[in-house]
Amino acid sequence: QVQLVESGGGVVQAGGSLRLSCTASGGTFSSYTMAWFRQAPGKEREFAAGISGTLGTPYYLDSVKGRFTISRDNAKNTVYLQMNRLKPEDTAVYFCAASKYSSAVFRGVTGYNYWGQGTQVTVSS
Repeated sequence: QVQLVESGGGVVQAGGSLRLSCTASGGTFSSYTMAWFRQAPGKEREFAAGISGTLGTPYYLDSVKGRFTISRDNAKNTVYLQMNRLKPEDTAVYFCAASKYSSAVFRGVTGYNYWGQGTQVTVSS
């Protein structure tokens, strides 16, 4: 069983930066596709960024392209989400997710087998 633990959320002013981390245990991290989803109050959970396990290719939600960067360190079993130029509309609970399909990055929640507990990101205007 894979366990995912997120950290790094908090409160930041618009235009600021945060870095989220997600550390995995209990599985073969390097073979998993990893992703960050987010869920704002009253909205569905949406894909923010993902990185494949096979080639480490990143994918992004259009609204975060150029501001967010996803990366992974397989030696540390950790995936990161560097968030720059944050906007109030980025406010959400951010969830880390892992998929057993190492060569594909799914944008839907059903593509992922394991989830973290979430970390709150609040961007004030």
